[in-house]
Amino acid sequence: MLPNKEQLAWADAEVGVIIHFDLYSFRQDYDWRKWGTHPDPSVFNPARLNTDQWLQAAKAAGATYAVLVAKHCTGFSLWPTDAHGYSVKNSPWKEGKGDIVYDFIQSCKKYGLKPGIYASASANGYLYVDNPGLVQPGSPVTQTQYNRIVEQQLTELWSRYGPLFEIWFDGGVLPVDKGGPDIVPLLKKLQPDAIVFQGPTQAKNLIRWIGNEEGTAPYPNWSTADTTTSATGTVKVEHMGGDPAGKLWCPGEADFPLRDGWQGGWFWQGKAQHLLTVEQLLQKYHTSVGRNANMLLGMVIDTTGLVPEEDVARLTAFGDALRKEFAHPVYQRAASGDLIELSLGNTASTFNCIVLEEDIAKGETIRNYTIEALLNGQWKKIAEGTSVGHKHIQLLKNVTATKIRVHADSEGHTAKFKNISLFQLDRTYD
Repeated sequence: MLPNKEQLAWADAEVGVIIHFDLYSFRQDYDWRKWGTHPDPSVFNPARLNTDQWLQAAKAAGATYAVLVAKHCTGFSLWPTDAHGYSVKNSPWKEGKGDIVYDFIQSCKKYGLKPGIYASASANGYLYVDNPGLVQPGSPVTQTQYNRIVEQQLTELWSRYGPLFEIWFDGGVLPVDKGGPDIVPLLKKLQPDAIVFQGPTQAKNLIRWIGNEEGTAPYPNWSTADTTTSATGTVKVEHMGGDPAGKLWCPGEADFPLRDGWQGGWFWQGKAQHLLTVEQLLQKYHTSVGRNANMLLGMVIDTTGLVPEEDVARLTAFGDALRKEFAHPVYQRAASGDLIELSLGNTASTFNCIVLEEDIAKGETIRNYTIEALLNGQWKKIAEGTSVGHKHIQLLKNVTATKIRVHADSEGHTAKFKNISLFQLDRTYD
């Protein structure tokens, strides 16, 4: 199974952010499952909202793409949807004439980040809809009417703002044969090149959830699987690490919030929340990107419409630390073969981190590997593993050597490494 060009570009993107902003932060006592208690749109009035500030913060963190949560489980829509009245057009913000999705897309263009959109089809508090997209008793709409609303809103989001890099379905999508909306034709028509998170298996550019919101992918973690994690909105795959014999190219994305606590840390609550440290964020990079998954970091927007100052500072510090961490490899080169011997130079080099990058354009063929170093005239095993994929980061105790060699089992194929890199890191991680 081979990835297409969109999936290759997505893997190269490595780090993204997902931006949450909704009525929860204005009414922190609101529970979207208490049908009929949804806040009035009049509570939404972020006086200083500035999407440029959001994207500047994302870029400072090293993100190359950004996903905006345009509609979460409340049902409140951050664009002036024509599907119903529960949106920014009936709020006091910009006298109902604003469009946060449009502003976000323009800021992505300005700062060079690829845009994505999250719009939950599986839940809607305003319309009494619970996972996996089923209308509950007392709803003001029927299931058929709700399905048409979903289709209309997705059509708006996918046709008004230009090409999207990624589309996010939180909890998947209830399929047509189980009473859900018919979104596959819309995807193929309006956003055929977008990466699709937890979407229907008929979509061509699939990625999957890794099973937690902690930024920790399992290991091994294969790019292939037989289904996405919630492709139907009703089934969760037990083995989140994929399957090397899987029939779908469907790599993992590891999402986690910068903050902790209330609403899972995804939404702003205030000073009561704690931010992850720079060291914790670096570790998340190692357990996401370093385990063949993209890293998707959750950013909050406060009630003024800005990323809080302390969050901006933390995101900037993380981006600076990440760039510094991998700025100066001790050694780096591409190589192919089942037994690759690499000379590190006439003078012995010291390293404690090995980064392997498979040329996944040729497929994910490496099933396991062993790395040895020439120490005191003898080859000694210093590392081993299974899946490599786009990138695998392996930490070890300090090794000082003039040569290393890599044994790769590719089941009859020739192992192709886009890069084999050695680093001497200042810190270690669990």
